[in-house]
Amino acid sequence: MKIALVSPYDFAYPGGVANHISALEHQFTKMGHEVKVIAPASAVVPDFGDKFIPIGKPRPIPASGSIIRVTISLRLASRIKAVLDEENFDIIHLHEPFMPMLCSAVLRFSNTANVGTFHACQGKPGYNWGKPISTWMIRRRVHKLHGRIAVSKPAMEFASKYVSGYYTIIPNGIDLNHFSPNVSPIDEFCDGKVNILFVGRLEKRKGVNYLLKAYKRVKQEIPNSRLIIVGPGTRLRSKYEKQVKRSGSKDVVFVGHVSYDELPRYYRTADIFCAPATGRESFGIILLEAMAMGKPIVASNIEGYASLVTHGVEGLLVPPKHEGMLAQALITLMASESLRQEMGARGRVKAADYGWEHIAQRVLDYYVRLLSEPPRKKRFPEFEAMSTSV
Repeated sequence: MKIALVSPYDFAYPGGVANHISALEHQFTKMGHEVKVIAPASAVVPDFGDKFIPIGKPRPIPASGSIIRVTISLRLASRIKAVLDEENFDIIHLHEPFMPMLCSAVLRFSNTANVGTFHACQGKPGYNWGKPISTWMIRRRVHKLHGRIAVSKPAMEFASKYVSGYYTIIPNGIDLNHFSPNVSPIDEFCDGKVNILFVGRLEKRKGVNYLLKAYKRVKQEIPNSRLIIVGPGTRLRSKYEKQVKRSGSKDVVFVGHVSYDELPRYYRTADIFCAPATGRESFGIILLEAMAMGKPIVASNIEGYASLVTHGVEGLLVPPKHEGMLAQALITLMASESLRQEMGARGRVKAADYGWEHIAQRVLDYYVRLLSEPPRKKRFPEFEAMSTSV
């Protein structure tokens, strides 16, 4: 099968969608399929060779409390048409299929089977491009989307508000060989202190400011502790470092960006993994990475996280933006090594169900089923009137 995996986001910049697509490409290629990745790129994308087809130059755009890096060019049509004509794909898999400009344009010009995976759980499909524009675009192109996948129930519930139809939930996966406890920890942090680890971009919605406030309370109760913050960010990092200095907290370490190869060592070093996000998380791949490494979780009780972690089983869930309860949950786990080990062991068992080999096979089975079924209009007559009237 010849498969196109399309991302609207800068493929040279680390992110959940890019990692998801990279893993699918790797697994599909191992299965013997021919796979191409289509995405904008701000730099050369290593390790893909001619399997990567760059279209458009990405630009950073504020959206829903974060920054998205997408191409906003209106001159993509000729390049997209040429690629589609030359490659003649059997199936085109678009991630966030109505995101301007690349995904929505590929969907417009595609004459083959099209599948969309919806990753987000808040904001709008089309992200801040204005309701009239996004509604018009979806109505014009929804009939060309023949299959719908959501990475979680919250993602499905959100997407279905704007894009009606039948959805199949296929979650994100994880490389269980890469995120394995059989790696060495970071030596400088192996000094007997109880290590709390945060991993994520330093964006407001990730909740680091609440974690810093909670850690000040934790440090008073458990002096022999450390908070390790891993993730890219410059503007907020400076702000957070000033916050730490003003509070007088000790043993807060800002590591910055860590490569994919080094990341498992930080999970291995941690005693507890903490994800205090305030919302807009449809899944929580970082939780899965930590669980695969056998680490207990303290996380915000938001839909995307609660779909992975059961309170009192693999970790503890607390209300978002509540530093007091966040601190107490951390203290509870820090005070009991046996509880940390029990929750970490349960997390490893759950993570085993999310190996990319298994997830990729589910996606491929979905492709095969879609290609073997009658045309979309026959299966979903509610779209027939829509597609003929616009």
